[in-house]
Amino acid sequence: MLAHTAREKLEELKRRIREKEKLLVAFSGGVDSGFLLMVAHEVLGEKVRAVTIDSELFPRRELEHVKSFLKRMGIKHKIVQFFWQRNEDFVINPYNRCYFCKKKFSRILKEVAAEEGVTTIAEGVTLSDLAKHRPGIVASEEEGVWHPLAEVGITKNEVRQMAKEIGLPFWDKPPNPCLATRIAYGERITREKLERIEKAEDFLKDMGFRQVRVRLHRGGIARIEVGKEEIEVFSDAKMLEDICGKLKMLGFNYVTLDLEGYRSGSMDSSKTKNVV
Repeated sequence: MLAHTAREKLEELKRRIREKEKLLVAFSGGVDSGFLLMVAHEVLGEKVRAVTIDSELFPRRELEHVKSFLKRMGIKHKIVQFFWQRNEDFVINPYNRCYFCKKKFSRILKEVAAEEGVTTIAEGVTLSDLAKHRPGIVASEEEGVWHPLAEVGITKNEVRQMAKEIGLPFWDKPPNPCLATRIAYGERITREKLERIEKAEDFLKDMGFRQVRVRLHRGGIARIEVGKEEIEVFSDAKMLEDICGKLKMLGFNYVTLDLEGYRSGSMDSSKTKNVV
């Protein structure tokens, strides 16, 4: 059951959403935006619209998950294409690349909202996100995007707790941000690199790994991160051979395993920054 404070936050969230009358929710298929969308749909019903921004940055598995969930929920949904390759500030992949991406992203959402007659756009940013390196949040706030979860003080852990309580089917789903987050800063973002990373992660997930990142570093180095409880699986020599063979076939020159395991934002450490 929800703790008293968490329940109060949930009720306050509903109250603030109710005040908006109509709402457009940016839905990525993750737990945070899924929770926000489900609460908004409960409060506003048909007055809620979900929008997913699609491109090569967005894994195909995630897109199918989005479509399946929204069809099951009966929520009105729109998929809009994002041509990120036209944004050179983003493509050169500086440390604040997410700022340039989210600027355009937010403007696309505003165009859709205007077409739908909706004045408020919401994203599933939590209070926990504000404590991290998130230049994209700055960009979306500059564009007037609303962050109700953070506004009422809901953390990521609380989102999962609340999402489970209200019946969100993927409340325990691992986070899976855009594929550009796997490419070391300063390394140019290309369709080929994104496709290589996505295929490598799909291969590892098909092998049974639940939490996976394949980070691409200069020189064609693949740095694999998996959950710490899954690292011991790599002691299997045959599995190592299969993984190395597959990733090299995809175009990686070297295949490494990060012994610290998966951790969000590992590319943001001082050793992996390459500001341009």
